[in-house]
Amino acid sequence: MEPLNDSELKALISLLDDTDNEVVTHIRERLVTLGTHVIPVLEDAWSKSFDAVLQERIENIIHKIQFDTLKAELKKWCDENSDDLLAGVILIARFQYPDLDETKVREQLNKIKREVYVELDKNLAPLQKVYLLNRVLFDSYGFNGNTSNFHAPQNSFINMVLETKKGNPLMLCVMYSIIAGQLDIPLYGVNLPEHFILAYQEKSNSEAYEYTYPEASVLFYVNAFSRGAIFSKKDIEQFLNKLNIKPNKIFFEPCSNVDIIKRSLRNLAFSYQKLNEAEKLYEIEELLDYISG
Repeated sequence: MEPLNDSELKALISLLDDTDNEVVTHIRERLVTLGTHVIPVLEDAWSKSFDAVLQERIENIIHKIQFDTLKAELKKWCDENSDDLLAGVILIARFQYPDLDETKVREQLNKIKREVYVELDKNLAPLQKVYLLNRVLFDSYGFNGNTSNFHAPQNSFINMVLETKKGNPLMLCVMYSIIAGQLDIPLYGVNLPEHFILAYQEKSNSEAYEYTYPEASVLFYVNAFSRGAIFSKKDIEQFLNKLNIKPNKIFFEPCSNVDIIKRSLRNLAFSYQKLNEAEKLYEIEELLDYISG
């Protein structure tokens, strides 16, 4: 299908005020297929209109284009680029903030990373490296778990966590592990039931440590939601016992970045369900189904 120039687009958009719903539906579908490059023209038409019905129709079309684009990009990330966890959580944030400034997010994280880097010594023991990360993240920057509004959707968006300094267990762990990874500190997410934690996983076969979980070469675990508290495999076993959940290997080993993104979407689904935001809940479930299929 041939692309339309601006004049043709404006003419097409002007037909959205038609009283015939069939005509409006056809125009809407045509505009959606044209993709993101028509959004500026749609926004311009919205700003120049005094018709509330037309403005609402334009808003719905823009949202549909942005959502379809996000769905495709998230699927592509899962299939081709899942090594970049930050790129994945930025896509999640774009669900709520489609115009999110990715550069700003990366600069905020780089600023924190640099503060850790200036004090980081390659000869530091693993625990000392974690203590350094904790001091910078939780003492210097004041990051903390959002205990007063635990299920709020903003706790799942990396840009809002960086802005408010509060988040849920998963997103605090994601931020922690991204910064650690940029500094070659091996901390990875663990998909623990009803919580999300980090594992310090040594890649080498060093005999200097007694691993808490030998198969995964894990030295210890970190709870970013509790200001970087450090604990062992035994602590996880006790936690699972309280939940009456049988221990499973996956509760002790690092999970994939795709698993992290899926869990983030499930967290958002639960948040929107609690807020009775049915439309957003439906869209999050659609994203989850699409990348799981």
